[in-house]
Amino acid sequence: MDGCPPVTDGDPTKQQQRHYYLLSELQILAKELPSSFQQRMSYSTLGDLALALIDGTVYAIAQELLDIQHLTEKNLYRQRQNLHGEHQALKQDIARKHKESLLSCKSHNLPLLRSNQQAEQEALEIRVREEQRMMDKKIVSEMDQKVTDQQNTLEKAGVPGFYVTANPQELTMQMNLLELILKLQQKESQSGYL
Repeated sequence: MDGCPPVTDGDPTKQQQRHYYLLSELQILAKELPSSFQQRMSYSTLGDLALALIDGTVYAIAQELLDIQHLTEKNLYRQRQNLHGEHQALKQDIARKHKESLLSCKSHNLPLLRSNQQAEQEALEIRVREEQRMMDKKIVSEMDQKVTDQQNTLEKAGVPGFYVTANPQELTMQMNLLELILKLQQKESQSGYL
């Protein structure tokens, strides 16, 4: 079977044909996954996933979640870059001020000025590191929240294998399931069935 269009009516024969088609395609795609995950992708799991994909709704949900994730990543990256730019400007500003102060300083005050400048430089470095650490922590927290939102949405949509978890093995399994969904969506879209 070359392809099978989404089922839009309640014809049980068409639904069964579509289910078999989707299951067959998922089995082919699952063979591309690492063997440790292939073992966890039972026929039953793939069958349940094929059922969830019959009407195309899960494709739309997965694509929307992916779009939201990309927008979030771009926004967080832009925030990180803006912070980096602010830090560069602060460093350049302090370097300029220090140079001006050194040029106008009397020689007997030079050791005190250098000591004060060194302390100011160190304080700025500490501030920069702390602000970067806080930004990175915010980024990780927001991305973790996006993962939780995605898991929750896909679970509510009835996609098998999706539930809220922080277990790294389960997260990897969910990412593999999502990859299967997106690859199948792309294949159906290219063949004109979506």
